[in-house]
Amino acid sequence: MRKIRAKIPGSIMLMGEHSVLFGERALACAVDKYIVVELMPLSEPEVIIDSALAHYRSNLAQLTANPNLTFVLAAIELFTSQLPNGFRLTIESEFSHKVGLGSSAAVTAGVVAVLSAYAELKVDNKSLFEKALTVVHKVQDGRGSGTDLVASIYGSIVAYSVNPCSIKKLPACPEISLFYAGYKTKTPDVLRRVEKLSSANPEIYQQIYHLMGQVTLKAEKAVVELDWQNFGCLMNHYQGLMDALGVSDRVISDMVYRLRSSADIQGAKISGSGLGDCVLALGQVTDLTMPYEQIEVAVSEQGVSLEYL
Repeated sequence: MRKIRAKIPGSIMLMGEHSVLFGERALACAVDKYIVVELMPLSEPEVIIDSALAHYRSNLAQLTANPNLTFVLAAIELFTSQLPNGFRLTIESEFSHKVGLGSSAAVTAGVVAVLSAYAELKVDNKSLFEKALTVVHKVQDGRGSGTDLVASIYGSIVAYSVNPCSIKKLPACPEISLFYAGYKTKTPDVLRRVEKLSSANPEIYQQIYHLMGQVTLKAEKAVVELDWQNFGCLMNHYQGLMDALGVSDRVISDMVYRLRSSADIQGAKISGSGLGDCVLALGQVTDLTMPYEQIEVAVSEQGVSLEYL
């Protein structure tokens, strides 16, 4: 059998952080930084993985655990009984897993794509998303909305709701800028912090999540209408709600207000769960020097792609 290669874009949250977990709408987009997953069939029931995180070898029937490859191994376990034989996986990334561009989701989607093709199963966006989300929930004890998976698989900007599952691709490519705070708090740790903070006033947090959902719905309408001025205003509103949740710290606030001082920027907010990681801005800064690392990204119209070599 020929080699199988999947190319998957990274992703960023535009709006819907935290509230998507409470049934509200989310907006995310694919970005032009990619992960490539290549599968080479083997004649033996062996699994070999080459990646920046680990070099791995195990028997397919009894995979050895590796803490650096939890998503990859969980994906393989999902397909074990359907695979014709062993294989070598090569995983290459254009961006660091330390920066919040949805690397875990992109890798998971890529591995699911090549394994589906190797097992001669149906490979379409819907089935890829469902299988990849199963993997994510297995690794994260049921946590995770799947928003980053949707963006990486479908490409462009996507509007997404968890229950009932609703995915709408929005063909728009606004100019965006992304800046890295220099540190990142793991999403599960941020969620635990928010849960602790919300326990004192749960009814207020419920109202915050609902307001986040209302802002996101208006932002979705703005994208459809290509009304980027209003979209930028709504980004600023959402940032205020993230601050109310308790996930905006001093560095994030400094980044946001520096960016908003630029005449080129229409809005700025956290992208991701918060307490570090990245700040997203609508527009490209030309009149401002930021003392933070800029990650050069643009919206990618391409979602996951698959080819046989």
